[in-house]
Amino acid sequence: MRSPLEIVDEETYWIRSRDVSDSPAIGGDDYFSEHDVSRPSEVTTDDLPPAESDAVAAIDREALEREKTIGKWQVTGSGERIAELWPEFVADAEDGIIWATKAMTTYGYEHLEMYDDYLLTVYTPNYFAKHDVDRVRAYLREEYGITHELYYKPDIYTSKGIVAESAAEFGLSVPARYVA
Repeated sequence: MRSPLEIVDEETYWIRSRDVSDSPAIGGDDYFSEHDVSRPSEVTTDDLPPAESDAVAAIDREALEREKTIGKWQVTGSGERIAELWPEFVADAEDGIIWATKAMTTYGYEHLEMYDDYLLTVYTPNYFAKHDVDRVRAYLREEYGITHELYYKPDIYTSKGIVAESAAEFGLSVPARYVA
């Protein structure tokens, strides 16, 4: 498997687990039943987790309306650490332990100015399923010894342009739904 550090192709900022594996488990349907996660079309307002503020609650409601429930834990580290974790995370996605993963390439690291470290993202299909979000975080900590603070960023935050510099404009204290 090609290391993300080897990828310097122009405009190739990220490499996805689906790019390197044909496993049907990656981003697959079995994940929902295996981990008791509701599909986006099945989520209701009763499934929304408690929100720390009105701003967070409003973004959650928008995500519900748009069925935009995917989110990811952001694992930062040196290039060497990310290169070490990448094949392990892909194997975890192939085994259905995590839903999917994505790694920043060297090209991405050199051209995405908002990042000080390399980044791996570990996806869950429904950020309202807090038990699954927490399960994946615990797995990352226990299996890989990841002890630093992790941010969980729903895709709706990304699509709205919520980053550290703009979080306050959205009424948020951090550009993440969960911090642990």
